[in-house]
Amino acid sequence: MKNFGVKLVFLSSMEKIVLQPRCKDSLHFKNFWERGNGKQLIEFSGAEVSLKDFEQFASYYYHVDEIGDEVVKEVYLTKKFHEASREIEHYIRNGVSENDNVPESVKKLFFQTQSIPEWLDKDLLKSGAELCMRSGLDALISLRDYCLIGGYDYAYLNKPLIVTEALKKGAVKRLSETLDFWVNATRYDALEVHAKGYEFAIKTRLIHSYARLSVKKHYTNWDTENWGEPINSWDMMATYIGFSLVFLHSLQKLGNTFSAEEEQGIFHLWKYIGYLLGVPERLLPDDKKQATEYFYLWTSVQPPSDKDSVLLAHSLLNESLENPILKFKFQRKNLRYLHICCTWFLLDDEVCKRLEIPNVSNKNGFPKAKRFFNKLYTTVVSREAQIKAGNKRHLKVLKDYLEITKGSNFH
Repeated sequence: MKNFGVKLVFLSSMEKIVLQPRCKDSLHFKNFWERGNGKQLIEFSGAEVSLKDFEQFASYYYHVDEIGDEVVKEVYLTKKFHEASREIEHYIRNGVSENDNVPESVKKLFFQTQSIPEWLDKDLLKSGAELCMRSGLDALISLRDYCLIGGYDYAYLNKPLIVTEALKKGAVKRLSETLDFWVNATRYDALEVHAKGYEFAIKTRLIHSYARLSVKKHYTNWDTENWGEPINSWDMMATYIGFSLVFLHSLQKLGNTFSAEEEQGIFHLWKYIGYLLGVPERLLPDDKKQATEYFYLWTSVQPPSDKDSVLLAHSLLNESLENPILKFKFQRKNLRYLHICCTWFLLDDEVCKRLEIPNVSNKNGFPKAKRFFNKLYTTVVSREAQIKAGNKRHLKVLKDYLEITKGSNFH
């Protein structure tokens, strides 16, 4: 087995993996940060990137949400799945107290998530939710054509998706689940204890633990040294930086503007969602400068696209052709074309080539028209009307997706 910059250190007869920034001299890493979207992120955020803090973060590559894992072991793996799910839903909706006769792991999970951290600012949560809503369809374009497909370029990040056979489930279902989570977590008061967004956060946290335990039990070829633990805390950090930093950068590229409070609100929103999902607070950035510096460190251990990445990217691109929401074939082909255009516009050319994104004609036409329209739209439509219209569009798209995927198990 190849060893890409990982050293084994023996301490007190225990084996400890020490990770190195193995890709720091690689061409894909340098090009991204010196002339690609990484360079744009530095300019956007004012970040000062370096590897000096690498060791403070590297251990999180082998760190997981142990509380969530224990809940799955004590609840989901000791009874029928539907019974376990009903039990967890009861705890989510009714809460857990010290006197309840429940497993200790359940108490730990709900005591943490029911405890409001001192740093939480509900006004900032509201501002973050409002930016998500008023971004309308641009938010969905950003999530799909920059955050999600761009994440496929990081080969090791995608290994849990591959080994849990996410490709067999299909991109329509994966998109539906992601959209359901994102919409429900980014509305007004969604993250109040017992509210819908809070429920999605707890369930998603346990899905991650269930998947991680399944990988560790059934996939004997999992390469912990190089890939990290399945769904590890550092990879989780990178995912939520995608929902905050990368999301904002994409909105800006598409001609959207946002206030300093909205920007701060997005990071605060995802910091709290990450907290509910069991990501260590140390890894949850407060602003774009911090997020870019954290992201730089994480990318230094991620090799570029491999054949699995290409399969995932093409599965997502072809989702438009498979999705029955649009009735006619020409509509689906046109939607796929528009997503391809946005992907080329939002991602680096090198990334698009690695992911084998088709090179279509006039690929800048639609994104540039979108930029022009967005700049006009924000000057003539009030912020309140933008929020209302964007929320309505999100709920309509989500409703369409849920209708075509109903009957299949969320898990």
